[in-house]
Formats: sequence, structure tokens, C-alpha cells
Amino acid sequence: MPNSPIRSTIVFDAYGTLFDVAGAARLAAAEPGGEALASLWARLAEDWRIRQMEYTWLRTVMGAHADFAEVTADALDWALDAHAVRDPALRTRLLQLYNHLPAYPEVHATLAGLATKGKRLAILSNGTPRMLADAVASARIGDLLDVVISIEEAGRYKPDPSAYALVPSRMGVTPSKVLYVTANGWDAAGAARFGFTTAWINRAGAPIERLSHGPSRILPDLSALLSL
Repeated sequence: MPNSPIRSTIVFDAYGTLFDVAGAARLAAAEPGGEALASLWARLAEDWRIRQMEYTWLRTVMGAHADFAEVTADALDWALDAHAVRDPALRTRLLQLYNHLPAYPEVHATLAGLATKGKRLAILSNGTPRMLADAVASARIGDLLDVVISIEEAGRYKPDPSAYALVPSRMGVTPSKVLYVTANGWDAAGAARFGFTTAWINRAGAPIERLSHGPSRILPDLSALLSL
């Protein structure tokens, strides 16, 4: 029997690309007990995300790795302190919600459409295996994914090359055969430098990052992948 052809491989970042990282603060603000967030949840979510990313980069540079659950909690503590929110129950609830972030509206239909086209679909994320399992289950996309890869296998966060190297190692594909999809401009730059073809999902219309490498495509949302 002849060998089956290798299917095209599309790898997605998770947080901010498939899952709405502002969702935890937004949902908590709408719940009983979340009144302290009513007027500031958007700013808190932004500060939480920025500090979370900064901590991943700094820990990788310093060689002081901690998993993404710890980094996420540390970043939340900073953001809550910055906004003078001191409510242990609310902190616990925000972290619970972060493990079950809502997916962006187009995620399921896009992944299903790509799977129908015969694409191999995967996630490469900073998230821990447990965090990713919870998020994928909440979004009901597990049956559409071939592989879910956590950078914990490398112990270094993106954009460190060892994180991207997990994809060819796990999936048996050369970097040039991978389309890497992310909503983070810095991640698109890191993935492009590693050798992936990259698509930047620029939902906010942000300017392109001034880095040595850039995305191959800039798309307004994930659904645009179906017409590439």
C-alpha cells in the first residue's frame, strides 16, 4: 500500500489566539461578588496579560523557570495590587475562570473547516498541560486537534527557539512545512525566525512589531485562514 501523503500542518498559539484572555476578568465582573471589577475589568485584564508575558520572557532570560500557572497567578497578584483590589475570593475566582477561558466566536468553525480540508491541527502554547486540557475541553475543540503541545516539555517560554522546536520534534515535520498562527506579534516574529511560515491574527489593527522577522500573512481573524 502506498504511503499516505503528509497533510499540511497548522499550529496555533492558544492564549489570545484561540482563547480570549480578557474573558476571565469580563466574566468575573458580571458575576455576584465581582462588583469591584465593574469599572476596571478591561484595564485589569490588560495589565494582567502584559505582566504575564513579561514574566515569561524574564524567567526565560534569567533561567528561573516557573510554569504558566504560577506565572499567571503572579501576574494577577501584580495587577490586583496595581488596581488596589484586595479580595481573596475574587482572586480565586479569576484564576478559576482563566482555566476555562471562552474561545473566540470563529474558533470552532475555523478549526472544523480546516480539519475538513485535511489539515493537521495542533496547539503550541506556554500553558501547562493541565491548563490547556481544561481550555480545550471548555471550548469543545479536542476532537479537531491532532496534538496539544506545552512548552513545559522544553522548560523555556516562547519566543525561545527550544519552544518552537517542540513542533518538528513531536509532529515529524520540517519547520518550512508548518503554518504557525498567533495573535501575538512578538510570537509571529519568533516563529518566523525559527523557520515557520506565520500568520498574525491582528484583531486590534495594531502596528507590526519592529523586529528582525515578521509574519508572512496578516489576517483580521481566524476565519480568514479558510480562504488562504
